Amino acid sequence: MVGFAVGGFFDGIVLHQILQWHHLLSGLDELAGSDLPFQILADGLFHLLMYVIALAGAVLLVAGRAAGGRGGTTSEILRLTLIGFGTWHVIDAVLSHWLLGLHRIRMDSDTPLAWDIGWLVVFGIAPLVLAAVLPNRGGPSRGAAAAVASVAVLAGLLAAAGPRFSGQQETIIVFRPGMSEPAMMRAVLAAGSRLKWTDAGGTVWGVETVSWSGLATLHGRGALLVSSTPVLAGCLAWTRSAAPGNAPQAARPPRGEA
Repeated sequence: MVGFAVGGFFDGIVLHQILQWHHLLSGLDELAGSDLPFQILADGLFHLLMYVIALAGAVLLVAGRAAGGRGGTTSEILRLTLIGFGTWHVIDAVLSHWLLGLHRIRMDSDTPLAWDIGWLVVFGIAPLVLAAVLPNRGGPSRGAAAAVASVAVLAGLLAAAGPRFSGQQETIIVFRPGMSEPAMMRAVLAAGSRLKWTDAGGTVWGVETVSWSGLATLHGRGALLVSSTPVLAGCLAWTRSAAPGNAPQAARPPRGEA
């Protein structure tokens, strides 16, 4: 279960946020497929599910140890983790890519099947083969539960930590629904920033980089989420303003602020 969750984290962090090749539901029709807040919400719920699975696996592992179960060797723990990791990618390829069509590995590719198969072989089949041939040796692995749980938690937090080291030149803001565009613009100006673009719904704004004091100003004036916020905004901080299939509208002056 922990290996399965780590496979999901790896997929979401690398493909959704760092490489930005797709979102979880990028394969939906044009209306939903281009709705940035909807896509970000789906990615966030996906990561939440992976956290639940990782936590459940860690709890079962700890409970087994507490009940006096035989301690697994390092090789056994690694083998099971590889099986879970590979299984995630096999299920994702068969179910999400080919049966349901929720997304493909490269949404912008002319040969999406080749990317699907390549990713499946490297991150799905190869870990399963490695688990099968891994020699079973070594004594009981002490602290295995803490180790595998730490890997899962670290994988999830990398999504939020990454933008802090990437030299991000754009901040993305999600404003409270029902907030007027002039009020949003006043919040951006009060934070010492300038508008670059907005999404079609008018609640997601891309602005120039915001300082920490500007971050507090934005939240105080109606922002629900700002991409500069550590931990909470990994998905938003990696969003491109012109990602294929998810391109927000070009920057436009809000009504009443021309």
